Amino acid sequence: MFKNKKILILGMAKSGFEAAKLLALHHNQILVTDQKEQKKEDVQVLKELGVDFIVTDEPTKLLNDSFDYVIKNPGIHRSHPCVQKALELKIPVINEVEMAYTFLPKDVSIIGVTGSNGKTTTVTILYEILKESGLPVHLGGNIGYPLSSLVNKVKAGDILVLEISDHQLHDMYDFKTNISILTNLSQVHLDFNGTYENYQQIKKRIFNHHTKHDLAILNQDNEDVVKLTNDIPSRKLYFSSQRESDLCIKNQAIYYLDEKIIDLDMIRVQGNHNYENIMCAIAAAKEFQVSNEAIKSVLNDFSGVEHRMEYVRRLDGREFYNDSKSTNNQSTIIALSSFQKPVILILGGLDRGQSFDELKDSMTYVKHVVCYGQTKEKINEFCLKNQIDCVVLDDLESAVKVAYNLSDEENVILFSPACASQDQFQSFEERGKLYKQYVENL
Repeated sequence: MFKNKKILILGMAKSGFEAAKLLALHHNQILVTDQKEQKKEDVQVLKELGVDFIVTDEPTKLLNDSFDYVIKNPGIHRSHPCVQKALELKIPVINEVEMAYTFLPKDVSIIGVTGSNGKTTTVTILYEILKESGLPVHLGGNIGYPLSSLVNKVKAGDILVLEISDHQLHDMYDFKTNISILTNLSQVHLDFNGTYENYQQIKKRIFNHHTKHDLAILNQDNEDVVKLTNDIPSRKLYFSSQRESDLCIKNQAIYYLDEKIIDLDMIRVQGNHNYENIMCAIAAAKEFQVSNEAIKSVLNDFSGVEHRMEYVRRLDGREFYNDSKSTNNQSTIIALSSFQKPVILILGGLDRGQSFDELKDSMTYVKHVVCYGQTKEKINEFCLKNQIDCVVLDDLESAVKVAYNLSDEENVILFSPACASQDQFQSFEERGKLYKQYVENL
């Protein structure tokens, strides 16, 4: 399918770079475009593989009917002029995952995880449990390891655990999982999807091509998840932190189909949101007959993922947490629910047209908000309306210093921005690493 073809890759980043490397091994003519200069060493790698790279604001001028495919970065909207031109020329527009999927052995087991929150934690725990069990497993997708980078490592009979975002699901057609997990749904990424209804329908694509032989793992406590998946043909397992379900909490332990798996006090990460992610991972892992001992071993040691409620340090009696992966209100609400002591909250980032009113009921322990970035004025208005002290700044480094100066002993300084990072940073990872550096510099 992808051999001796002419392909335009729209947007480089990790996924475009890995897609180009994979396609170059199969005698394709490849042109990669991006608005920004890329790392010289990456461009050199592509050049040595015979891949052309052009920096341009007008990739539309490079596209004509001689191209067989356009592979676009998931962050590029389908309204982009180059995408629209491709569609007019009847050139298929897909993404890196959809392309890489065609190179996989037919008998690979694919576990796809999507949802508004909890994806990264879920795939990480699941991967660690399967690895602890000695199974041949690979971790990739939106977590930072493009599927294209794994293709040449995957063998027949292996297991793939993939984090899949709604941005990726937009451009997937043939991609199919054996097990799909929908962690939850809330009103996020509406700037990209237009409406919440459209966002939900995009998320539903994680169950594309499912039959009764495939498994759906679903959040019984989330009404939108239950309604959305009512008509999918998959075999279903439900999880709940609030009621009796296929996977649930009883007697201070997690149960799977009435079998006790692990006591809550044996789990290193705490909170219902973490227990829900763990239940998702257990449900999928049990399909591969993993032992309870393997599950316990992982959960005894697992302390969370980087940039998701990550403990940074204690300084002068203050505790610093890095939750840079919080790119929406719901993530910040979850983070705030972890504390019952005074919090200095750092908010801000890319303005996607969101309101911050959802945060109101979660601000009980917040004594100061420090905000920066494109959304700083919106956040300040929200704080004024709700009589919350707020300091408005231009950048994250200043925000860290001011948050420290506003704090007292036994306070928490929480960086949970509730916004995407791309107003001032390349990614939430870069933002989180810099936050930790600024904290260490205090």
